[in-house]
Amino acid sequence: MNDELGAPAPLSADGGIDRPTPCPSLYQINTRVWLTKLSVSLGRPATLDDVPDTELDHIAGAGFDWIWLLSVWSTGLAGQHISRTDQAWRREFEETLPDLREEDIAGSGFAITGYTVHPGLGGKVALARLRDRLRQRGLQLMLDFVPNHTALDHPWIEDHPEYYVSGTELDLARAPQNYIWVKGSRGDRLLAHGRDPYFSGWPDTLQLNYGNPATQEAMIGELLTIAEQCDGVRCDMAMLVLPDVFARTWGLPAPAFWPAAIMRIRERVPRFRFMAEVYWDLEWTMLQQGFDYAYDKRLYDRLRAGQARPVREHLQAGPDDQKKLARFLENHDEPRAAATLATGMHEAAAVITYLSPGLRFFHQGQFEGCKKRISPHLVRAPIEPQNEALKHFYCELLAVLRQPTVRNGEWRLLSCTPAWESNWTWDSCIASCWEGSNGQRILVAVNYAAHQSQCYVRLPWDDLAGGTVRLRDLIGSASYDREGNALISRGLYLDLPPWGRHVFKVSWTIE
Repeated sequence: MNDELGAPAPLSADGGIDRPTPCPSLYQINTRVWLTKLSVSLGRPATLDDVPDTELDHIAGAGFDWIWLLSVWSTGLAGQHISRTDQAWRREFEETLPDLREEDIAGSGFAITGYTVHPGLGGKVALARLRDRLRQRGLQLMLDFVPNHTALDHPWIEDHPEYYVSGTELDLARAPQNYIWVKGSRGDRLLAHGRDPYFSGWPDTLQLNYGNPATQEAMIGELLTIAEQCDGVRCDMAMLVLPDVFARTWGLPAPAFWPAAIMRIRERVPRFRFMAEVYWDLEWTMLQQGFDYAYDKRLYDRLRAGQARPVREHLQAGPDDQKKLARFLENHDEPRAAATLATGMHEAAAVITYLSPGLRFFHQGQFEGCKKRISPHLVRAPIEPQNEALKHFYCELLAVLRQPTVRNGEWRLLSCTPAWESNWTWDSCIASCWEGSNGQRILVAVNYAAHQSQCYVRLPWDDLAGGTVRLRDLIGSASYDREGNALISRGLYLDLPPWGRHVFKVSWTIE
């Protein structure tokens, strides 16, 4: 592999990745959409075995540590039927694909009938072979775990109906959208749809009862099955099975699930990683449950709001805590960044997001500027033009993220001060720095506003005294020489255009 792109991480004796990176990068891929596109070029249905080595080489060469393959598990005909007949969903699908066909709607990848790879993707053996190819390139594999619910036609509905939340005729009368009669050989049962406490039930799912210890044990068994097939899981809506959230939703007491489940998996696979999809300001709660990473939805929301101060305040948390947050600008649930963030704002938000400590979480299509969100019910993506300028920006940003300094170094938030008395625009500036073990330094500065801003950035490096400092922008062409004593005494003066950003490599010579 080209040295400029970096070498894959070394494998340990048991096949895990040695010396895990404190700030790794993850690339989310919609597996079914990926293979549908590949099927067109092959002229036949593609499986995981057909993913080209060159594509894996490209992902590894771009600096990624993890691939998250969305929607690889088995789904059933019941979920597919709901997806194809639900009129609200279908209108969404038609907005994504004006030429929508029935075969484009496979059913939600989160209405799971079992944690075995869908036969149409090549089954368990194809996933094992793909995982081996990923490991040869230093890439780790993340898959889905859906703790809250199963598909309507999961085998447990017949074999273990006690695993589910049941309802009464009164429940059905009060909230008919949240319950469904399910036929079985031992009679019909009224069961609840999976849901969160703020929305109606998902009609293609059934709610698991975490108040039943047998349900929890069965779900730990599912996690053990998954842990044999990958290196980590992204846990869908992980906060829904917290005891207080579950009780608030269903009025049922439930013991804690995550601490025991995570401990059991790590007894079997010590390096296995857990990432929580989490909302409602419960990120720290999930980390205390034992998760390695939690979605940083707060940062995402504050960036979308376009106000610098709340973003800066969010970044004041300790660096060690921030390293446990998954930073993203889009994913399969959120709107596309290119559709919601204006040009300039998008790039500024990306610099803040991905040059902060934590797991750097990117989504398939983000680099190319795709604007249409693809529902996890669909297996085909629309053809969209590529945004070449945005693609070039991300190419430069990924090159920065491959540098050891921002993968393994120490990060700190820096102070910005007014450039002159009554200059209020400094409050729109956000600055930080990275320092590597080899002494390399990178300075990040962003004007997160739609107006021009000026400030002084206080630098933490007293050893710049008596020298000449060169600042070379790694995501632009700017290069400046500054006198070290002035930088220490006053700071670095910046005059940034709307949404302006710099990622400076800092070097100096002592005279």
